[in-house]
Amino acid sequence: MGQSFRPGGGRRPSPPAKSQAELDEIVRRMRTERESGENYREKSLKLHGWICAKCGREFELNNLQLLTVHHKDGNHNYNPPDGSNWENLCVYCHDDEHSRGILADYLQGKVSGR
Repeated sequence: MGQSFRPGGGRRPSPPAKSQAELDEIVRRMRTERESGENYREKSLKLHGWICAKCGREFELNNLQLLTVHHKDGNHNYNPPDGSNWENLCVYCHDDEHSRGILADYLQGKVSGR
């Protein structure tokens, strides 16, 4: 395994355990979305258009798979119907967005580089 900027060899800490009511709500929402035939990616593409919110690249049907949905707060289970937790990012900007925090922690000395 290659060197990681994360403590513990690149593993993220486990999220806190959810209550049974929270788990039931997540399952209910997932079932509703599956039955409606529309997932949060499809909803985000309709709401925000086929354009990267960071670099402005426009997409067409033949390359739409390169446009992803980024959860602004990092919680993939929080998908409000108004799309307020989503932004459409191309795969390059999405990778950049997720690597920024790791690099910032490293540069601030919060993580040892081994």
